[in-house]
Amino acid sequence: MDEKIKYELEFPITSSPQLLYQYISTPSGLSEWFADNVNSRGEIFTFIWDDSEEKARLSSKKSGEKVKFRWVDTDNKDSEYYFELRILVDEITKDVSLMVVDFAEHNDMAESKLLWENQISDLKHVLGSV
Repeated sequence: MDEKIKYELEFPITSSPQLLYQYISTPSGLSEWFADNVNSRGEIFTFIWDDSEEKARLSSKKSGEKVKFRWVDTDNKDSEYYFELRILVDEITKDVSLMVVDFAEHNDMAESKLLWENQISDLKHVLGSV
């Protein structure tokens, strides 16, 4: 497997940080825009898309600010890769944006970024932030 490269994307979102946090930190919120279905048992979240299923550990969270999920293998052992969703609020304008931190192989970078753009577009529709 090729080495994955870390990247960050920032998306402006018209929403309160509190509401946005519900959509990035709970199984019900995530299943509305991120995956077809999301289940959690303790800190292990199962993300289901069509016929594929991936598991990730909720490795850190700060209420109202960020969540970080670390992908796990079939034995629930942490991998070195994760994705993080961080809510940023501009101190002066109070504009809210969502920072996405993820990893992709060099050849998949453009596709991975496009996937996030599509998913965040779905999130904005759910939030009424279009």
